[in-house]
Amino acid sequence: MTPTWDLFAYDRNNRVVLAVEVKRKLNASREWATQFRRNILAHGTFLDAPYFLMAFPDKFYLWDKINSIPGKVEPTYSIDARPILQPYFQRSGTAADRVSSESLELIVASWLNEVIHTSPAELDSSQQWLIDSGLMNAVAGGNLNHEVVA
Repeated sequence: MTPTWDLFAYDRNNRVVLAVEVKRKLNASREWATQFRRNILAHGTFLDAPYFLMAFPDKFYLWDKINSIPGKVEPTYSIDARPILQPYFQRSGTAADRVSSESLELIVASWLNEVIHTSPAELDSSQQWLIDSGLMNAVAGGNLNHEVVA
């Protein structure tokens, strides 16, 4: 079976800078996310992107610039995704605890598309981590693809 990532973001030069795995699991702990990432790498699915985001309805975990390091590496950032994704849940008429996997993937893709085409000055404080991590600059002016084979 060939592994796939739910989303890939490319920079303005069409280089992969972000791989995204979207899961509808609620209350995923930092330890759970760390173990999941370790399992991905243990199966030989290496990330060529400098950033890896694990997106849940209520939490984001971001690894930056360490994606190919095997083992249990904790995420660089743990982010409360609720204030970021809540407007998208409202617009779609669903809630974090009832969202389907497909809908959550579309919601995360919509948010990422906005990030790609937004200036840092337009972000609210819940998304400062995008600037601090360098991810916003990395994806600025780029594009997004769904379900890319790794």
